[in-house]
Amino acid sequence: MKRIVSSAVLLFAAATGVSSMCDAADVPAAIQVLRSVEPGGVRTEPARKAVSSLVESGSDALIPILKGFTGASPLAANWLRNAFEEIVAAQTAAGKALPAKELEAFVLDTKQAPVARRLAYETLRSADAAIEARIIPGLLLDPGSEFRRDAVALLIAEAEKAEGPAAVALYRKAMSGAVHEDQVQKIAEALRKAGETVDISRHFGFIPKWMMTGPFDNKEEKGFAVAYAPEKEFESGNPNLAAEYDGQLGKVQWKPIETTDDYGVVDIAKQIENYKGSAMYATTTWKSDKDQTLELRLGTPNAWKIWVNGKLVFEREEYHRSSQMDQYTVPVTLKAGENVISMKICQNEMTQEWAQRYQFQVRVCDQTGSGVLPKE
Repeated sequence: MKRIVSSAVLLFAAATGVSSMCDAADVPAAIQVLRSVEPGGVRTEPARKAVSSLVESGSDALIPILKGFTGASPLAANWLRNAFEEIVAAQTAAGKALPAKELEAFVLDTKQAPVARRLAYETLRSADAAIEARIIPGLLLDPGSEFRRDAVALLIAEAEKAEGPAAVALYRKAMSGAVHEDQVQKIAEALRKAGETVDISRHFGFIPKWMMTGPFDNKEEKGFAVAYAPEKEFESGNPNLAAEYDGQLGKVQWKPIETTDDYGVVDIAKQIENYKGSAMYATTTWKSDKDQTLELRLGTPNAWKIWVNGKLVFEREEYHRSSQMDQYTVPVTLKAGENVISMKICQNEMTQEWAQRYQFQVRVCDQTGSGVLPKE
């Protein structure tokens, strides 16, 4: 891939001269230059000239630029956004119309990068406020979470003006597309007030049931790096739930733990005990109906490691930072059938009141944040 990108850059530079203004007609090559920008200021001079070239190309370059967001690095996306916005500003200043129909069609093309679709939408909305009512209601299940949020907000506003069964139906419809915590909470409160049952944990895809064992020694924070017996079993992908281990306070075994918290919080300190200077292990199985790539989203104030089917997929040795839903996002590949998800959670010995939380929450979702449930 680097060879292809470099060739495109060299061809572009050869055709235009790095030190001269780029050929305004060579839109694909200019876009490729922007996509090839690297951290540390590498190739920024050709990139600046590529932006100037694209601005000279006018509105004809807008859709190609938007398509260039697919697969682009965050840095490249910033350059592409800059080029797009400069073209829009130049066209507007000159009193020239933007290709509104083409841009709106791009917004509705869910195969394109969400960030590019959003950029096109915001550009159109700045000139035509009516676009919100025209297209947002149809984006309730959109791959772009921002579009979903807008669609959910419209339904919530409509539900707040309705009464009885009509309001409930609107809230239920809004919930079907909601992926943001604040909106889900607002909808759930309204539905519960109306006497409806709402399972927030299930909606978000939180994992409520685990098998847990411990405590193991983490005095002086030395236990994070120690592979105790359960951890060695995690690495094999097959923890022995009938095993007995030598723990920090004596023999320990696996025991089931289940949380009923709306947000899937497994509170070790309250549901078991806040063992200071300890490590706890937890494991569960998640059954997938197919091979698929999803996300594990986790929140915890403690140090942690997580394994999927024997592979350590992420770890973070940090204690007592703020904890929130979706604090960490870990892309994972799940196989059809049972997948073993295992965790190590470590608590240190600090005694301050703010250092007493010993907990974690894990959910399974897609890239939009929409919860995915295991196969029953």
